[in-house]
Amino acid sequence: MKVSLVQEPPVYLDLERSIERAVALMAQAAGEGCEMIVFPEVWFPGYPTFVWRLLPGRGMGVTDELFRLSQANSVDLSRDGLRPIREAAREHGMVAVVGHQEIDGRFSGSTLFNSCAIIDADGEILNNHRKLMPTNPERMVWGTGDGQGLRVVETAVGRVGTLICWENYMPLARFALYAQNIDIYVAPTWDSGPTWLATMQHIAREGGVWVLGCATAIEASDIPDTLPHRDAIFPDPMEWINPGDAVVYQPFGGVAAGPMHAEKGLLSVDIDVATAKASRRKFDVAGHYARPDIFSLSVNRAPQPPATFSPDTTARA
Repeated sequence: MKVSLVQEPPVYLDLERSIERAVALMAQAAGEGCEMIVFPEVWFPGYPTFVWRLLPGRGMGVTDELFRLSQANSVDLSRDGLRPIREAAREHGMVAVVGHQEIDGRFSGSTLFNSCAIIDADGEILNNHRKLMPTNPERMVWGTGDGQGLRVVETAVGRVGTLICWENYMPLARFALYAQNIDIYVAPTWDSGPTWLATMQHIAREGGVWVLGCATAIEASDIPDTLPHRDAIFPDPMEWINPGDAVVYQPFGGVAAGPMHAEKGLLSVDIDVATAKASRRKFDVAGHYARPDIFSLSVNRAPQPPATFSPDTTARA
């Protein structure tokens, strides 16, 4: 089974054009025989890297302006905001793991979440996970997710689960996925470099899983000239804002493909999903190595809505 990791930039903070680009990339991957495609952390419509470059106080006005643009280009699942991606997945018979910035269209209509959707080959969204804890200045733009998305789901290519960026440093979050018979562990991220790659290899060994990790490869020249304050935030037009470092590790460790550094394109590789379960003969963290007589983990996967409404029994004319 061939998987493909996207190492191309979106059309930054332009959701409609980013979706068009994604559909084209899915067609390209399908043409190469891929049955699964992965888009990095909040690829739709682009990671708000400006929060790492602006001061919390003095830069507040600029942050507010860019937040409004980012908010206006976020995915609203309550309005089927990923419909073109779902349709492309169904057309190509392809599983898609989609990092997206989600707007809460159901309650506040305002709060944003760093989310990751798993779309099956029939176009159905099987799971949508919201990042449990935004990292450092990310809290200026994203709310915290709840546990309802901590699920491993059965897809056309095997059992798939996902954690986003530094959630992968959370041992209990990882174990919550390991304990659901996972084959393919997807880690969309904004991180890169040797420490991150070491983490990906560690997870492959710890969980006995295929690990697919990818960040958005993007240069300053990819940021549209129309972005407010572009030149002040990205003064070096030759800068690699993020080199990508897409990588695939095989179960129990060892590189299967990548890392793809400071290069754009698709990282594609054939994987044998069945080897995940077989690799756990030596070490099964959620099986014969678990020691449930000593350790236990309780995961609250109940949705945490800000309001609940009893049925409206008012008579209508």
